[in-house]
Amino acid sequence: MSVVLGAIVPHPPIIIPEVGGRELAKVAATREAMQELARRVKEAGPEAIVIISPHTAFFQDVVTLAVQPRLQGSFASFGVPEVSYTADNDLDLVREIMAACRELEVPAVELTESIKMRFGLREGLDHGVLVPLYYFQEEGIVAPLVVVGVALLPPRVLYNFGRALALASSRQGKRVVVVASSDLSHRLTPDAPAGYDEMGRVFDAKITEAVGKWDVEKIMAIDPELAERAGECGWRPIIMMSGSLDGFAVESQVLSYEGPFGVGYMVAALTPGEYLDGKGRAAKQGEYARGESEYVKLARASLESYVREGKRLAVPQPLPPGMERRAGAFVSIKKHGRLRGCIGTVEPAQENLAAEIIANAISAGVHDPRFHPVQAHELSQLTYSVDVLTPAEPVTGIEELDPYRYGVIVKSGRRTGLLLPNLEGVTTAEEQIEIASQKAGIRPGEPVELYRFEVERYY
Repeated sequence: MSVVLGAIVPHPPIIIPEVGGRELAKVAATREAMQELARRVKEAGPEAIVIISPHTAFFQDVVTLAVQPRLQGSFASFGVPEVSYTADNDLDLVREIMAACRELEVPAVELTESIKMRFGLREGLDHGVLVPLYYFQEEGIVAPLVVVGVALLPPRVLYNFGRALALASSRQGKRVVVVASSDLSHRLTPDAPAGYDEMGRVFDAKITEAVGKWDVEKIMAIDPELAERAGECGWRPIIMMSGSLDGFAVESQVLSYEGPFGVGYMVAALTPGEYLDGKGRAAKQGEYARGESEYVKLARASLESYVREGKRLAVPQPLPPGMERRAGAFVSIKKHGRLRGCIGTVEPAQENLAAEIIANAISAGVHDPRFHPVQAHELSQLTYSVDVLTPAEPVTGIEELDPYRYGVIVKSGRRTGLLLPNLEGVTTAEEQIEIASQKAGIRPGEPVELYRFEVERYY
């Protein structure tokens, strides 16, 4: 056997009666959906339940698996220590998952006592595990657990963790339920706990629609900046769970969605059906799982060809739509969420945009002076974005700039500095100008010319 059911659940302690009290009426739809999901889990007859939580031990570059023989926790931090749980840890399945992760090159680590002590990690199960566990045990489900912690790895690596989980389950011959513990946006309303952002509702709409249609490509293609603005904690667990269903026809049902208290709560059940031989992520060489644009696919192929074979990729023929034009372009590369290289051209230097992307992807990966050249073993850990620039136009003052909409070019004599728009941590035009000036070696107070441009950003 293998994965017999996938699930997406929220984890607000307020849906626990002992915690929620009078507030329970506001989450009635979520509670009813959780009870229905628990019934489906029981019907699936799990021999192990894997819960992927964003609130357990969290590292940027490695997925964690708990290895304590007995897993226990309570709602003491929410005022009800008497609501507590203890469950067996399925250590055989944990070891099999670790072995499969090594095969699929997914960074994973066993969360030993020494690691917890070293990093000051708290003991006990977190609420991302305890909330679904409450409903499962209320339904009379008794099964060993596997508790998984999320990492800030590229989406396709997280997806491969799910594939490793499914492989391990199959090798163990166990019926396994995989649960993505996932609150959606925490910024739906002005009184939301993380503040308000209009992109919160956009994110939740995209996720609920993609899950309802079981469009994994759209889940994978969520803009990381959109996820950041939404203040979510569920996107990555959902991706990881999705990988465990790779290659199967999936019957998806969103049992409920509501957003009380400014936080999005979705409950969904994913039932695997027929195995679609040759139509999973691995068979499609990662394109399905990545959900990458044609621009990013070309940048990735360019750098991988150059690093692995020392060859410059030929311009594809016929040219993909939109790449026959000439335009400046920047290729940005990240590894585990951190910049690994970024180089581009303000004005076109090649005969078409495809050639521009091919050249700049190599430059970003190999010739960015801030970093060592990318090595072959890193390629599977990289994510890319491509910015296509509009022609720059002069501005007469800082009031014509907008760091979220426009990039900026600062010129003084022969020195030129550029900064792309909508960058993390850059919130004012003054900051844009300061950073662009520093990059060009332009000192404060020197006379400068300012230009602005817009970009089409592709992931």
